[in-house]
Amino acid sequence: MDLERILSAVDHTLLKQESTWEQIQTICEDAMHYHTATVCIPACFVKHAAMYMANRPDRVGVCTVIGFPNGYTTTAAKVFEAKDAIENGADEIDMVINVGWVKDHKDEDILSEINAVKAACGIKSLKVIIETCLLTEEEKIRMCDIVSKSEADYIKTSTGFSTGGATFEDIALMKAHMVPGKGIKAAGGISSLEDAERFLELGATRLGTSRIIKLVKGQKASGY
Repeated sequence: MDLERILSAVDHTLLKQESTWEQIQTICEDAMHYHTATVCIPACFVKHAAMYMANRPDRVGVCTVIGFPNGYTTTAAKVFEAKDAIENGADEIDMVINVGWVKDHKDEDILSEINAVKAACGIKSLKVIIETCLLTEEEKIRMCDIVSKSEADYIKTSTGFSTGGATFEDIALMKAHMVPGKGIKAAGGISSLEDAERFLELGATRLGTSRIIKLVKGQKASGY
């Protein structure tokens, strides 16, 4: 698999609490230079990033996160966040599910929340973060079923802020249980180009990572 194929699947990510506008500008420049799918950034920077790249011929999409990282805000709050982000210029939204609802078997509530957020997104893509490190295998399979039934566009493994990130096993499980046509995003802990390639081979269609561009530039890479 060539490097261009890997980079085209990357959501070039910076979600640290201490992120600055100067750092956001840098990842926007890197994303445009290396032709990644998007930059994935905090909601407070969406409007500035969208404006910063607006007239650039190499502009990439702007992705942001809502209900992040814990997922236990109310549905109304998540819908508001999604609408606000779209109005500010976001092209894609990554939402965190309420993991407690999964444990409580509130599957219909989860499905309704996903669809409410998707309605707020309109034609913009919605990815559903299920935080795989906190789920049992049975719960992961249930979430594949729920996201498959929903209006969302992708299922996503992880926030990168909990106890673990994407694993090869979880991507294989998602590939086996998601309906055709839904995207799969591996995120958190993708530490090498070899790992990125393997995730794509197993069925991921998008990669959430802060490391890949650094590795391509020959820099030390750690974190998300």
